[in-house]
Parts: sequence; structure tokens; C-alpha cells
Amino acid sequence: MPGADLRQAGDRPPLTLYLARPRGFCAGVDRAIKIVELALERFGAPVYVRHEIVHNRFVVESLEARGAIFVDELDEVPPDMPVVFSAHGVPKSVPAEAERRKMLYVDATCPLVSKVHREAERHHRDGQHILLIGHAGHPEVVGTMGQLPDGAVQLVETVADAGRVAVADPKRLAYITQTTLSVDDTAAIVARLRQRFPAIIGPHREDICYATTNRQEAVKAIAGDCDMVLVIGAPNSSNSLRLVEVARKAGCPSAALVQRAADIDWSTMSDVRRIGLTAGASAPEVLVQEVIAALQAHFDVTLQDVTVTEEDVHFKLPRVLQQA
Repeated sequence: MPGADLRQAGDRPPLTLYLARPRGFCAGVDRAIKIVELALERFGAPVYVRHEIVHNRFVVESLEARGAIFVDELDEVPPDMPVVFSAHGVPKSVPAEAERRKMLYVDATCPLVSKVHREAERHHRDGQHILLIGHAGHPEVVGTMGQLPDGAVQLVETVADAGRVAVADPKRLAYITQTTLSVDDTAAIVARLRQRFPAIIGPHREDICYATTNRQEAVKAIAGDCDMVLVIGAPNSSNSLRLVEVARKAGCPSAALVQRAADIDWSTMSDVRRIGLTAGASAPEVLVQEVIAALQAHFDVTLQDVTVTEEDVHFKLPRVLQQA
């Protein structure tokens, strides 16, 4: 490994490495990747994918090597080729256009994102105006807002936004959230909305997904004991960025995002003796093991597993691929 220190263990400084669990792939990401893999198996290469199937370059490049072609829009897909929609969800206009063109498409939207879509539709049918707590431009937000007519959903990104958002009828109001937000930040936004709009309706079950919540709780469990926390994830991965923020707020200001071991800045680690390690929901475990190996090359590592909960969630595959 480039730059690795291969001295004997006795010459390497000691390091306690706290491994957060749960970490890495969630059920929705695992399902989305399997959908692309099974589409390649059933239909043969190439299979087109609209946007990154999940926000991780390692995953995307691995699928590209097997014959997946990633595009930005449907007009880049030949009409006789299958196309997969990403785990983040798409506006209704996308499958409508695919059907108009008689394209074979497979929707890999995470079922927990689809749950938010159904909530939005239900609130709209009931005559509620909808406030969506999320980050502007994120594919999940674009997809969720695209489930309803323009103007039916307003975006709220911060507590400050919640304090100034204007609505026509405070008594006909509901909120939904992006699934990958900071649990604590979202709670503060919801509290401000409820303060201003006591009649606002929330989801029957929390919109922030179980995996986002569990990974944030695992980071909180280790951050206060660490000199540094490394979060493996992509810079466009919302849940990975939130893990960095959570680690910093939980007592580790030097928390940092890395895509893989080659991104680690070893010059900042001369005095580090306790490191926490986790991975966003789009990052595969192979990258975690890569970082562990890099740390073991530089330090005499003692591993400590820190588990806050076990996950056993699985989602069904689309019917068209269940026999693949």
C-alpha cells in the first residue's frame, strides 16, 4: 500500500481502534445493488442506471466493470435497453416518461423512501400543504417533491427556515423528512415547526430511516472516547456527511470523511492514539477492512467492537427480478 509503514509492531505507536456497529450497507442499499446485479444477469449487459445507484464511487465503478452504464437522464438510454432507477427515488415524471417510450425499467427506490412518497401523496389527498425537511438538490428531495404538483411541497432545511416559512393555512399543514438527516438536527427543526404551527401533522412512523438512526447512535457511542473519527463515505452521501457532523457534536471535533484508505492524511495522526471508525450506509465493508489494514500498517492496533444494536432488515426484490 503506498505510504504504508511496514515496521515491526514494537516500532509502531499503539492505537485503539473503536469499530462502530452498525456501519456500512443498509438494507435499501444492499437491495439496490442486487437489483443492478440481477438485471445484468437477467437481461445481459449493458444495463443502464439513471444516476448513481447509491452514492459511492467504489460501488458504481464495480458495477460499471460488470456492464452497468450510468446516465443522468432517460434520453441517454436507447429505447430497447433496460434501465434501473436509483435507490434515492425519482419524480413521477421519470417512470411516466419511461412508460411513454415503452422502456423496460426497474425501480430500485428504497422502500423507506417510497414510504415517504406515499405519505406525501396521502397528505396531499387530505388537503394538507406539505413541508419537507431536507437538503436542496439531494436526489431524494428532488424525487419526493416530484411526487406532487409544483407548489404542493415546500422545502425546509434549517431551524432558521422553520422559523420563517410562510404557509397559507397553518391548520392544514403536514411535514415529512428526508430519510438520511441528522436525527438531532431534524428534531430541532420539528420542534420549531410545532412551536409555530401546533396543528401540524407528522408521520405515523419516523421518516428518518432505521439505518441512519442506528449509525448515528453508534457514532455517538464512540466519539467522546476518540482523538479522531474516520467516516468512510462519499462527499455526496448525505448520511455519511451527517455521521461526520454527529461525531463532531458528540465530542470529536477532528472527525473526517474519507472515501478509502488512500484519502487518509497520515501527517495529522502523529499524536492520535484512539480512533473511531464507521462507514455510511452506501459504503461497502471491503473499504472498512482496507482502512483497518492501512491503520495496522502504521500503528500497533487493538480492535474494540462497539455495538449499539443488531440489524436484521431485508427488503423484497422487484417481482421482475425475483426469479433471476
